[in-house]
Amino acid sequence: MQANEYLGGSMIRYALKCPEGHVFDSWFQSAAAFDALAAAGHLSCAECGAREVEKTLMAPKVVKATAPVAAARPQDAPQAPEGPPSDHALAEMRRAVEENATYVGGNFAEKAREMHAGTAPETSIYGEANAAEARALIEEGVPVVPLPFKPKQKLQ
Repeated sequence: MQANEYLGGSMIRYALKCPEGHVFDSWFQSAAAFDALAAAGHLSCAECGAREVEKTLMAPKVVKATAPVAAARPQDAPQAPEGPPSDHALAEMRRAVEENATYVGGNFAEKAREMHAGTAPETSIYGEANAAEARALIEEGVPVVPLPFKPKQKLQ
């Protein structure tokens, strides 16, 4: 399930990897939210769309004020990209979402709750949710992830 609003609060960033070897990072509301999304099959590779996504070793950025940044992490540790994702990565993510999920527009919160409650079949959806709706879903334990783009349906 996906929401396209920033959810606020503290988030956790994981370095992720698919079976094809693509390494990318993504933000989650909590470790439990990642686990719930992974268990429900709602995660996919940002490059190829593969559904088998796992966490990889990610070195925390803890640096002494006088130490150079390059010395702060082992040379063989994966490095998550700095800054916003590239236009290509966003285009690939959009393609994967649009091919593998159903757009539900402003009914996102309602549809997500129905699936979480078991009154509707579980499937991948995306749509709009305002900040209050997204926070309420998280408080109810409904796994949601913000998208870094607006759906094309919304833009038309």
